[in-house]
Amino acid sequence: MLTRPVSYKHHAALQTRPCRRRRSSSSLRVRVRVVTFGGRSEMAVPLLTTKIVKKRTKHFKRAHSDRYIGLKPSWRRPKGIDSRVRRKFKGCTLMPNIGYGSDKKTRHYLPNKFKKFVVHNVSELELLMMHNRTYCAEIAHNVSTQKRKNIVERAAQLDIVVTNKLARLRSQEDE
Repeated sequence: MLTRPVSYKHHAALQTRPCRRRRSSSSLRVRVRVVTFGGRSEMAVPLLTTKIVKKRTKHFKRAHSDRYIGLKPSWRRPKGIDSRVRRKFKGCTLMPNIGYGSDKKTRHYLPNKFKKFVVHNVSELELLMMHNRTYCAEIAHNVSTQKRKNIVERAAQLDIVVTNKLARLRSQEDE
């Protein structure tokens, strides 16, 4: 049975290119390029390999919210009998429907290919120990500077990605 050789043409991390100085006619040198996610090479690599596709990134705005101050832009379904938006006339505001939903495999994933988990203290960080390739930690907004440092240190030990690890950092000259 014949098998085709594996092609790394479209693979980002491995690419084969011919060497400039050839020792023999059939020798190829493999150049390996290390792909880092967000500038970090030593942190956990995400488990998700499929591309995240968003069908629509803009928010659906409420019909006529640009006309009247009292109508806020947060989506409400139009219910009028003559509403052009409800009747889906061409050129009118689009209505949300099930077709705009994300792929089940990539739903709730951040652009760094991790799911977000909000952490308030170090003990909550321990929950992510076995799931560090699927979930990343995000420190809650109301956590103090001292506890943030403890969380970031423990996350580095457990090899957990923290999305906002640089928040509220200040240099301590008095120590």
